[in-house]
Parts: sequence; C-alpha cells; structure tokens
Amino acid sequence: MDRIALFPGSFDPFTRGHQDIVLRGLRLFDQVVIGIGNNATKKRYFPLNVMKEMIERTFSNEQNVKVVTYDDLTAHVARELGATFLLRGLRNTTDFEYENGISQVNRYLYEEIETVFLITSPELAPISSSIIRDLHRYGQGVDNFLPYSLSELDRINPQI
Repeated sequence: MDRIALFPGSFDPFTRGHQDIVLRGLRLFDQVVIGIGNNATKKRYFPLNVMKEMIERTFSNEQNVKVVTYDDLTAHVARELGATFLLRGLRNTTDFEYENGISQVNRYLYEEIETVFLITSPELAPISSSIIRDLHRYGQGVDNFLPYSLSELDRINPQI
C-alpha cells in the first residue's frame, strides 16, 4: 500500500518554503499530492490554473509529485485521493496554533487521516505567500523566494 500524502494550501504563490516541504516529504511518503484549494474567504492574486502550471513545471522531474486543484473540504479530497496523510509545514508557533485546529477537524471528518508537520528549514522560515504578494504588488523582485521565475509567469498571464 502506497503512503500518499496530500499537501494542501492556497499556494498563492507557491514558494521555496513549500517546495522544501514537498521535497522533504518525498523522503517520508511514496507520493506527495499538492492540492491547491479554492479558499472561498480569499481572493487569489495569482490565477489558480497558472499557479498549477508553475508548480507542475517545478516538479516535472519528480514522478512521485502530482498537482491537483479542488473546491471541497480537504479531508474529503484526501479520502478521494487515497491519501492517509496530510503534509503541513510549520514556520512558527502561530502556524502550529492554526494548523492544530484544522488537523483535529480533518481527523474528525476522516478518521484514517494523520497530519504530519515538518518544521520549515530555518533559511526559508521568513518567507510567506502574503509577503511575496505584497512585494510583487509594489514592484519588488521576488524570484529569490520562488522555485520559478515570475517573469515566466507574467508571460503566461500578463494581467498579474
């Protein structure tokens, strides 16, 4: 039986910190599915389909990484995918407080699911998607924080 982990998030954008969690997760699981969720409470900065394409390009050489989009509860998606693990990264104690509650609800909805937390690598801990969005919105370069180039992303979708 394969050990499948779902790595859920809005990934708006997908950062080097996210990439690090996926690559480290591959040492623990047979497959990591990156699930880009459609969060009804958030308006996306980068279009969902464009981000999905950029993440797929990032992991094009990793046959054990798959990227999906979804508009459902994470626990339901994990069950549909046959994932019995949720993979999450923690940068700090604030992340833990937030993630702990979510993991409890996911376990309530899907008894077989286990949430596995990986501590973000120290050099990547300051990076957050919201900081990157703000920097980009005000014309600052952010490619050092991303596993792909935003100039490539801008060519795909010039409205960003």
